[in-house]
This record gives sequence, structure tokens and C-alpha cells, in this order.
Amino acid sequence: MFVDAALYHKGRRVEGAFELEGAARRCEEADTFCWIGLYEPTSEEFDAVRREFDLHELAVEDAIHAHQRPKIDVYDDTLLVVLKPARYVDPVEVVELGEILIFVGAKFLIAVRHREASKLVEVRRQLEHHPDELAVGPGAVLQAIFDRVVDDYASVLSGLDKDIGELEAEVFSDSASYPTQRIYKLKREVLEFEQATQPLVEPLLHLAMGRYEVIPEELNHYFADVHDHLVRVVNRIASFRDLLNSILEANLTQVTVRQNNDMRKISAWIAIAAVPTMLAGIWGMNFEHMPEIPQVWGYPAALMLMAIVCYGLHRKFKKSGWL
Repeated sequence: MFVDAALYHKGRRVEGAFELEGAARRCEEADTFCWIGLYEPTSEEFDAVRREFDLHELAVEDAIHAHQRPKIDVYDDTLLVVLKPARYVDPVEVVELGEILIFVGAKFLIAVRHREASKLVEVRRQLEHHPDELAVGPGAVLQAIFDRVVDDYASVLSGLDKDIGELEAEVFSDSASYPTQRIYKLKREVLEFEQATQPLVEPLLHLAMGRYEVIPEELNHYFADVHDHLVRVVNRIASFRDLLNSILEANLTQVTVRQNNDMRKISAWIAIAAVPTMLAGIWGMNFEHMPEIPQVWGYPAALMLMAIVCYGLHRKFKKSGWL
């Protein structure tokens, strides 16, 4: 599905309806390029774009089917850039990942988006309000998309930080809850988020170093700034992963300690209950000559003995921390 498409001349949108046929020829004019945005296009929808801009068939297959890792591939004089935008769905504690595949040539940029994360409408609107930036060409659009995707990672980090903090407080609280399942779930989300960001560090560094001819040299320091932000994101994710490992270990330790405490309490009560059970068992044998039979105080004395021994054991276990 076509979301938006336009020709830009000297940084300003060319008025009138966009016609895909002949767009590549019109882009040959000086200071003119084409920016096309699509959302989950079918093979038939994308075929016309492929033929118009002579896109490599392997790159087109990646764009249609998605499920690519973050990367930059070079096909002749065209770059294929794969980004993984993300957003955090706090109610269910899930990092929702999208995918943007961007074809960048000297005179065109084609962005193919899959899933809902990081819509590019705001990027286009922002650039159209700054024609001096847009006049640089497709490279400036690519930098703006990179910048938006990496900036959106900040809200994901904030959501993860909040939930990990709640987990940490829960594990070290006095409650008897065991959030092991929640810890594993968040660990999985952090791992997937890391896989969406970590592979992008090196390709973005190559952009900052000016290794691709279709990217103007004047954009190098802008890509370097985005690269710096991405490195901070990756480092923060690594700290989340380590923190969750520590929380999981602490949780397992807490579970073990609580189980040991429960076992000690159970053992203490069993020991206390064993005393009257043993004494009652002996007197319950109905021997013919038991010492209490001829004495009135025999049974009260036996009960008193049981109570004293049980009380003594209770105090001892209480003092040792078993009760």
C-alpha cells in the first residue's frame, strides 16, 4: 500500500499528484529526487516500483517478505538499509518490533514499512518544514529516519527501566511472591530488543565514516551523532540484561532461603509434637502397673510434663530462629 510519494526539487515538494511512471526520469533533473513510502506492499504493488527504479531482485524479495536483521547491503549503486523500530507496550510488558527497509539511491529513497512501530509520517512532515535539510537529498531523509528510530528507543528503555525497577523491589520485599515467570519474560524482551539494535552499530559507523558514495559527506557528522546515541542505547540494554540476571539469581536465592525457613519451621513443630506423642504412646499401652494408676496426680503430672517439655522446645527453637 502506498502511504505517500512525492518528488522534491531543491528541498520543496513538487505540487500535483505523484505519477510513478516516469518518476525515475524526472529525478534526473538537477536538485530533484523522489521519496516513496509504502506499508506492507504485495508483490504486485511493489513490482511497478522495482521496474521504475531498477531495483535488485534480491533486495526486493527482502523488502516484501521482511524478517531481516538490521543491516546495510550494497546492490550496485543502491543501498538497502534494514532498521528495527520499536515501541514498548507497557500493559503487557512487550517490546513490539517493526521493520523498515529503505532503498537509497542518488536520486530516490523508497521506504517499505512492516508493522506499526515508528511511523514515518512525522519524519516527512518535519523535513518538509526544513527545505534546506531536504535539499541535501535522499541521504538527509535516511539520516532523519535513523534519528527517529533511535530516538524512539528511548521510550522503550524508559518502560523497561520502570518494570525492571518494580521487579527488583518485588524480589527484595517481604512478600512471599515469586516473580520468576515475569523475570524470564522481561529477559526475553530485552534479548529481542538487543538483537534489534546491536547489529546496527557497525553499519551506522560506516555511514558516519562516509563509506557509501550515495551519502553526501556533509552528513557524516550527523550520522556520527546518531551512532553515539545508538551506542548508549546498546550499553543500556546490556546493563538491563545483567541486572535481570542478578535479579533472577537473587530471586532463586530468596526462594531457597524461604524454602529452608519453611522446612525448619515444619521440623521444629514436628519435634515439639513428637514429645507428647511419644509420652502419650507409652501411657497408652495400658500396662498393668503404670506409676500413675494408684496415684490421683499421675495423669495431671504426665500432662504437665508434656507441656513443660513442649514449652522448652518451643523457646529453644524460637531463640535459634527456627520459629
